Amino acid sequence: MNTKKIAYFLLNEAGIGIILILLCFLFSYFVPAFASMNNISNIFTQISINTVIAVGMTFVILLGGIDLSVGSVLALCTILAGLTITNKSLPVSLAIFLAVLISIAAGIACGLFDGYVCERWNIHSFVVTLGMLNMARGAALQVSNSRTIFSFPKSFNVVGTYSIFGSLPVIFIMAVALVLIGHFILKKTVFGRMIYAIGNNEEAVRLSGHNTKRYKIAAFAICGACVGVAAILYMLRLNIASPILGNGFELSAIAAVVIGGTSMNGGKGSMIGTLIGAAIIGVLNNGLLLLGMSDFARQIVTGAIIVIAVILDTYRAKLSRALS
Repeated sequence: MNTKKIAYFLLNEAGIGIILILLCFLFSYFVPAFASMNNISNIFTQISINTVIAVGMTFVILLGGIDLSVGSVLALCTILAGLTITNKSLPVSLAIFLAVLISIAAGIACGLFDGYVCERWNIHSFVVTLGMLNMARGAALQVSNSRTIFSFPKSFNVVGTYSIFGSLPVIFIMAVALVLIGHFILKKTVFGRMIYAIGNNEEAVRLSGHNTKRYKIAAFAICGACVGVAAILYMLRLNIASPILGNGFELSAIAAVVIGGTSMNGGKGSMIGTLIGAAIIGVLNNGLLLLGMSDFARQIVTGAIIVIAVILDTYRAKLSRALS
């Protein structure tokens, strides 16, 4: 029994946090440049976008669903926001404000579509979001005429490069703030408790008189809103909007959520775990890059991590049943 308790501890938030710390120590030992303040700041910047997307993905996976369209929707959101922010007929401040609103609204619209189709026709989210992946990508290419948008206002660009205390990027602070908001929603609100309840036993929640479809549609809408925010952070960081960006973003977000302890079967998980999972993905990518590993090899590692995370999820579920 003691062995089972230790294993269950290591597969949850505290244990995942220990793994993150060990990874940092290992990379610092083998690559001294890893621990430099400059590189730490780079890691914070690199994990920001994936963290924001993963926050939304957590709501969906807690329900036992999945969203494969987040990368394509992010590309569409950047294009719509980019076209707005470079509109010379609008004052700069108004253009920036509208770009943020349009990006988030577009993300919510895509999420609502996914959620509604899933619930209205009882289709698994895997299939629906796979369709949205292609629709959003096609829409981004169509609207932009397959061109990249850049030359954003200086007042917009400066936010993406600004850091507090010299090494804490503003976009990372925004990502952490979103994690905390998500944590509050899940742990302190009726909506959050319903998300967990539906993920654990949707039929029981439905028989108790609750409309589970509304909560599930809302979860997809939240995921879309997070993608809209991530699109703005992407533009702040790289100062471009492109219809071809976002490939593989869905895999990184899913990996962060599952590594962070959220069950693919739904009902168990947390936002703090998701943040730690995103940090592990970011630290691994950064450390392996400093070790000289190629992009292709790092993609193999990321894919392997997803498979391992899902395997660990099954062991976590078995241990949970054994200890209950």
